[in-house]
Amino acid sequence: MLNIEDLHVSYGPIEALHGISIEVETSEIVSVLGSNGAGKTTLLKTISGILNPTRGVITLDGVVIGGMEPSTVVRHGVVHVPEGRHIFPNLTVQDNLILGGYFGTAAQNSENMAFVLQTFPVLRERLRQRAGMLSGGEQQMLALGRGLMGNPRVLLLDEPSLGLAPIVTSEIFAIVRRLAKEHGFGVLLVEQNARKALDISDRGYVLVNGSIELSGASGELRENPEVQKLYLGGRNVDARL
Repeated sequence: MLNIEDLHVSYGPIEALHGISIEVETSEIVSVLGSNGAGKTTLLKTISGILNPTRGVITLDGVVIGGMEPSTVVRHGVVHVPEGRHIFPNLTVQDNLILGGYFGTAAQNSENMAFVLQTFPVLRERLRQRAGMLSGGEQQMLALGRGLMGNPRVLLLDEPSLGLAPIVTSEIFAIVRRLAKEHGFGVLLVEQNARKALDISDRGYVLVNGSIELSGASGELRENPEVQKLYLGGRNVDARL
């Protein structure tokens, strides 16, 4: 469904991504692991149109979306839930959700709103409340709900566990996995919590200094000594990564 081939991205003269190739299929969760500065957020920003590729191709269902304006990328079904949530704190929960359906029809938005509130019942209880008054976990649910209002074919999630308690992280990740499997959209998950990411994902990629060093099924990556050492707290040492 989402296909990225030989993607290069630069900030001025400095190349941040070096020939990235990634695929995300229908109902599949694909995680991207890597340390700070590895290029994970740059990858998501490029897919969603915030940054332009210097080389390479990004397609969705065979349609080239790389280099399109962010609003056009959203219309094609790629929805980005950014790191830090970026909700509108002075608007109500309801208004934040309505903004997520900006490109939808009234009928679509009504149906999606009902679906979001069924998925996240706590948001129904706080519809008229200012979003900035929500807890961190509730704000992340709001950010996800706003993304779902956009009818995603592919959902780009950037560090959804950031700043959340482990029990809240587990709840949100379980919801993401259930939604992807039940409703057929793909998820590209960027996450520092490698253990949680591999637990819910089908496949994964390890990004190091802008290049993919490892890829494979999540179970295989969990057992890889290099991944265990650097991301899962294992004792096996390999300096290559």
